[in-house]
Amino acid sequence: MTEWHGRTAVITGGGRGFGKAFGTALANEGAHVVLVDIDEAQAEAAAAVIRGQGGSARGLGGDVTDEERMDAIMALAAEARGGIDLLVNNAGLHSDAYGQPILKMGLAKVRRLFEVNVLGVVCCTLAAHPHMAGRAGASVVNIASSAAHMGGSAYGDSKLAVAGLTITFARELGVDGIRVNAISPGLVLTETIRAELPEATRQRIQAMQLIAGDGLEGDIVDALLYLASSKARFVTGETLRVTGGMAAGV
Repeated sequence: MTEWHGRTAVITGGGRGFGKAFGTALANEGAHVVLVDIDEAQAEAAAAVIRGQGGSARGLGGDVTDEERMDAIMALAAEARGGIDLLVNNAGLHSDAYGQPILKMGLAKVRRLFEVNVLGVVCCTLAAHPHMAGRAGASVVNIASSAAHMGGSAYGDSKLAVAGLTITFARELGVDGIRVNAISPGLVLTETIRAELPEATRQRIQAMQLIAGDGLEGDIVDALLYLASSKARFVTGETLRVTGGMAAGV
């Protein structure tokens, strides 16, 4: 028995990548996980894999900027075990299309970037809050990025806003016993990154690290499991950089 037995975790962007890995790890610890993704089929497919491994999971489709849909999803998630114990705000736009200069992307694409990466965090946190308030050990973990600490891109700016919201929500939700923290991953070789990232870019980024080698998906999963656990009971409002030292700073 672990502390996750009898608890519910909601993970946005849960159909693949970090979100799917988070859901799998939490289900292995005994949590009921609700994977939310704009691609409902992908969310349910990921949930089906977890169920096939003996875990408890459900996949639901929805856009994290849709207030009505997120309210409904959080209510559904809370039904399983009487509330929500963990919200992971993982959904975000981060493909090459959203890593371009602002002058190239234009206003419409920048607006969508901030709607998903920033307002999506606000929307989902507000929707989950009534189902988390007063639950012992409840917490929110936001996924920021090493780009937030390095400047120079609209994507990084959107993730810097996530780090800022982490502090704001930690202040506002603390009265309800909810901790709020964030993780800033560096270059982590997920399946998507392996397929899309040019080797020259990978080498350039790794040359900036203080720890040699590849960042792995498991490094971010371990960070999540720590921040969401009772071991981090006295930690809130923090952004944990898991970057191999690439984004080290004060």
